[in-house]
This record gives sequence, structure tokens and C-alpha cells, in this order.
Amino acid sequence: MADASMTPRFPRVALFDLDGTLLDSAPDMVATSNRMLAARGRAPITLAVLRQHVSKGARAMVAATFPELDEAARDALVPEFLQVYREELGRHSVLFDGIAAMLQALEDDGARWGIITNKAEYLARDVVAGLQWQSRCAVLVGGDTYPQKKPHPLPLLEAAKQLGVDPRDCVYVGDDERDVIAAREAGMPSIAVTWGYRLEGEDPATWRADATLHQPVELLEPTAWPSTVR
Repeated sequence: MADASMTPRFPRVALFDLDGTLLDSAPDMVATSNRMLAARGRAPITLAVLRQHVSKGARAMVAATFPELDEAARDALVPEFLQVYREELGRHSVLFDGIAAMLQALEDDGARWGIITNKAEYLARDVVAGLQWQSRCAVLVGGDTYPQKKPHPLPLLEAAKQLGVDPRDCVYVGDDERDVIAAREAGMPSIAVTWGYRLEGEDPATWRADATLHQPVELLEPTAWPSTVR
């Protein structure tokens, strides 16, 4: 009989970035930008143009939508962007293929999972509610939950503290270099994923993550995850 202790297992705690990692939210962002452009009689922006800016946050997306404006004028549009985005949130976005199965596999293995995003916490909670993840997501940290956000390690450290685990016993998964930096500074193993949102020229191979994956389905294989202190 095979020794069950030798069966590969997922980490006891898996923590994820949200946009570009679990959720393909770019279509919601494009709808938001295009509502703002239409209100000003402007031509729409394409998904291909805006997509690469999504993980950089609202200011970056406003800058891509209104490149002719100076920084102060763009910053003045951020509250409008967030207001419109909240109305579009969840209307067009979808989970990346394989993510739902992966989260179920984690739970079936007895692992806990949570989300650490730079999105404002109230918006992240709206997303989680829309996906009916409230009872499944063990911890949720937004970009304004603590005084610092990624790439600072504080959100990751606080998430581990909330869960009562050592950061080294978690794995953080994200699609942006700041995710990897935050994990490294927190002493947490990391996975960089390449299916998310990156600016042209950004190379995840240079981020020094503990693993780099190219398809969400790879997360279904426990051996693809970096080892942790268990």
C-alpha cells in the first residue's frame, strides 16, 4: 500500500493576487474607460491597449485612457474611474480557465487560500461577494487595508498573522513583479504567473520567483508549487 505521507500536497496556505492572477478583470476595466471616453465624445480604447496596464492600478489605467492629460488632470479623474468601475465590476470579468478547479483542489486537500490585492478593499470585497467566495476566502487584504501595499511585505505578513501561520508556510501567487518582491521581503515562497497583465518588455523570468507558471492549469499540480516549511 502506498504511503499517504509521500503523496504530493499543496501548501497549507495559498495566497493570491486578484486581477490578472485569479480573475481576468480587464474587460470590466475597458468598459469603465470606454464609458468615461464616451461621456467626453472620445473614441473607445481597445482591450489590447488597456490590458497591459490593469495590474498597475487605477492611475495607470486612467493614464492609458487619457494619455494627453498631465499627471494632475489624470489624478483628478481617478475617483470617477473608481465610481464607474464599481458599476461595471463583475459584469464582464471571468475567472481564468482552471482557477475554479484549482481552488477546489486546494480545499479538497485541506489547504486554506486567501487574496492579497492592491485593489481597494471595498472593491475587492465586492468582487469576492460577486464570486460567492465569502465563506471560502480565508483572508482578504486590499491595497488600503494597511498603511503599506505591495511591493511592501506588510500585507503578506499581516495576512499570515491573521491566519496564525508562519509566512514561510504560505505561497504567494501573482502576475506582477511587485508580488514577487513583496513575497521575497516577507520570507514567503512565490509563484510568478505569465497569463496576467504586464507592460511590454516586462520579463517574469527576471523577477526571481521560486517558480514561474504559464497556464492556470499548472496550479492543479501540487509538485508545481514551491516547497514550504510545514
